[in-house]
Amino acid sequence: MKSSFLRRIKTLRWWGIVMAIALMVALPSVLTACSGQLLSAGSDNQIVVSILSDPKTFNPALSTESPNVFSLTFEGLLDQNPETGEFEPHLAESWEFSEDKLNLTFTLRENLKWSDGEPLTADDVVFTFNDIYLNDKIPTSSRDILRIGVEGTLPTVAKVGDRQVRFTLSEPFAPILSSIGLPILPEHALRESIETSDSGGNPLFINTWGISTPLNELVVNGRYQIDSYGVGQRVIFKANPHYWDAPKPNVEKVVWQIVPNTDTTLLQFRSGDLDVTSVSPEYFSLLKREEERGNFTIYNGGPSYGTSFIAFNLNTGKRDGKPLVEPYKSVWFNNVNFRQAVAYALDRDRMVNNIYRGLGVPQDSGVSIQSPFFNENIEGYGYDPEKARSLLEAEGFYYDDQGKLFDINNNEVRFNLITNAGNKIRESMATQIEQDLEAIGMEVDYTPIGFNILVDKLTNSLDWECHLLGLTGGNEPNSGANVWAIDGNLHMFNQNARPGTTPLTDRQVSDWEQEIADLYVKAAQELEFEKRKEIYDRTQEIGSEYLPFIYLVNNFSLAAVRNKIQGVQHSALGGPLWNIEELTLTATDTDFKE
Repeated sequence: MKSSFLRRIKTLRWWGIVMAIALMVALPSVLTACSGQLLSAGSDNQIVVSILSDPKTFNPALSTESPNVFSLTFEGLLDQNPETGEFEPHLAESWEFSEDKLNLTFTLRENLKWSDGEPLTADDVVFTFNDIYLNDKIPTSSRDILRIGVEGTLPTVAKVGDRQVRFTLSEPFAPILSSIGLPILPEHALRESIETSDSGGNPLFINTWGISTPLNELVVNGRYQIDSYGVGQRVIFKANPHYWDAPKPNVEKVVWQIVPNTDTTLLQFRSGDLDVTSVSPEYFSLLKREEERGNFTIYNGGPSYGTSFIAFNLNTGKRDGKPLVEPYKSVWFNNVNFRQAVAYALDRDRMVNNIYRGLGVPQDSGVSIQSPFFNENIEGYGYDPEKARSLLEAEGFYYDDQGKLFDINNNEVRFNLITNAGNKIRESMATQIEQDLEAIGMEVDYTPIGFNILVDKLTNSLDWECHLLGLTGGNEPNSGANVWAIDGNLHMFNQNARPGTTPLTDRQVSDWEQEIADLYVKAAQELEFEKRKEIYDRTQEIGSEYLPFIYLVNNFSLAAVRNKIQGVQHSALGGPLWNIEELTLTATDTDFKE
């Protein structure tokens, strides 16, 4: 089956299934977020969906959040079918390994073009990897998933023919195919921004193709290109006339309506203003009753890929002499028994029953439940507040007469919990977490904030205490290398400073933290599946013991789709629109109005 780049990230990036580790043709793990006249979903040749917040960037190499526009606007050399798991050609028509598995040669399709009509060539592929993804001056998460072996070497990429590009590896690298399907970028449009530096010595590329960039300056290779963008309103995509896979798609336009509240999203779908929406558990029963009258179908793709969790800031670093985390709080957060106590105090079964309406299960691992590398033997942390209290008291914490918790130095245990505003499921989870932790004496100051502000805190300013988020997910754990590598771009629980920002001093790395990073390297070196699984099993065991992430609930992948959209093959890994090039739009009866 044919597809575009969105095949590997449709559920992950369009639906923000609460955050993860591994995409299909692996992109690095990304954070998920799950005025003017509103465009009608009834219009011909377009599909209207919603997103919670504005795009953060139009530069695919710099993106760390979901949703993002690149699922529609860019493609890589290959992709992975979400139904069969087989790798399929995209910009490349074929590829071949050398006998020793150290060379991988791709042959591009003939007559590829960029959206501005310029030829897309082997030179663009070499430029994309050598000058962007493998360039240590560019703060991209993608570099982390391409590191090979103990030394963390990177592939060398060279043009070996008019349409041939060869990747040379320092040693066999098991996840190479799942790591190499990154968006290919245009050399003719971006070369100057790579070679020109700002006053701080950083490539101008770091600030290139931001959301204020004139749209006619964006050059893409995907099935769609951005037609218009109104801040806080919508992003409209139109068919790319130079896309390699002719003919023109039946769905000529895709509209992303920016709706910063899931309650409003529900209202707009029920009134017919949206064609597709993810179905959150609290709305499932209501929408199920309205399927026939509303002329839509709810698809259940089974357990979602991805993870949801809370995490404490374990970073002991300082910036300009100022600690990122108040030192006495940092002592709590870096105490494994403190983190285990928090895990025991969270009633995840209550979350499943009350917040997810039974449409989910407790989660105990950073590897997606559906992945073949998931460790089914992880016991996790059942609800046990008494166990939580005993762990805290063993570490010198004590309770006053009102049941409030204090540390050995008489500091009240109080911290700030942030999550992204507008995501009602996460807001409900945060409220329960606040209640559960207050039951063991902790004072939690819950603060919902904008998703883009939250991402900036996690990746740039690094000034936060505890957050509730998620990561995208898939089958290949190495796509989470940007999370688990010590200096990975999403090593968020102990994030190093990014290039171009003020460096940190006094940042420390724990032995268990280093062990997980080393095991990820070892797993990528192992070509035999069973041995790889043993290694990834061990990473999950360490993660469960030391809890850099305290995992919460794995929800079901549910989507409501108007019946006018024909050919839907919804899956947890691909989402409802992964095969958008095969979808057709048909006239239907008038949509149900509330």
